[in-house]
Amino acid sequence: MPLELVTLRCLRDNYAYLLHGPEGTILIDAPEAMPILTELEARGWGLDAILLTHHHDDHIQGVEAIVAKTGARVIGAEADAHRLPHLDQQVRPDQSLQLLGQQIDVIDVSGHTVGHVAFYFPQSGHAFTADSLMAMGCGRLFEGDPDMMWASLSRLAALPNDTLICSGHDYCAANGAFALSVDPENAELQQRLSDVQASRTPCAPATLELEKATNPFLRVNALRGRLDMQGADDAQVFARLRKMKDEF
Repeated sequence: MPLELVTLRCLRDNYAYLLHGPEGTILIDAPEAMPILTELEARGWGLDAILLTHHHDDHIQGVEAIVAKTGARVIGAEADAHRLPHLDQQVRPDQSLQLLGQQIDVIDVSGHTVGHVAFYFPQSGHAFTADSLMAMGCGRLFEGDPDMMWASLSRLAALPNDTLICSGHDYCAANGAFALSVDPENAELQQRLSDVQASRTPCAPATLELEKATNPFLRVNALRGRLDMQGADDAQVFARLRKMKDEF
C-alpha cells in the first residue's frame, strides 16, 4: 500500500510533512507544534517518529511539544546532534533505516548548513530535502560553500526523475521571479509560474523532473552561455547563480 503524504503549512512559509501507512505515521521536520498536532488529531493518527533535516529553529522548535503529546522518537544527523533536540537515533549520510515498512536513505546535502541531511524513500519516491533543493531554488549558503552545495544538489539530481521533492519552504514567488530573470525564455518555467499564481498547483512538492526543467540551480548547463561562462565548470556557474540570487 502506498504511503499517504500530507503537506502542512507552518509558521509563515514553512512546510512540514506527514507520511502515513499501515505501520504508522512519521513527521519530517517540526516548525511548530499546533498545526501538526491538530492534523494528527483530525485524522486520528498517532506519531511514531520525527525526522529532522537540520538544526535551524524553524525546522525543530515544535519537537518538544510534539514529543510530549505523542511520544514520538526523534531521528537526526549525528553530525548535527549537538545542536538538535535530543535524538533517540543518530544517522549518518549513506546510511539507511527502516520506518513504515520502507527503506529510508540518508543523503548528505550540506551547504545551507553543514550536517544538513535529506531523507529519500526509494520505494514510494519521496525525497525530503528541506533547505537544500527547493522549489525553483536552493537554500542560502549560511555555513557551507558553493562547491559543497553543488555536490549536494548533484546527489539529489541523480535520483529518479519521478522523485517527489518535498522542500522546506514556500519561497515560490521570490524563487520564481529570480528563475525567470536568468531563464526568461523557458516555457516550462513560465507555465509553472502561471500555474502557481493561479493556485492550480501547489508550490511543493514537485517532481525532480519539473525541478530540472525550471530550477536555475539545476540548469547550469543551459544557463552557462547566458552568463558568458563557457569555460567555467558546473560549480563555478552555480556559484555565480547563487551570488546573483543573494543580490536579487
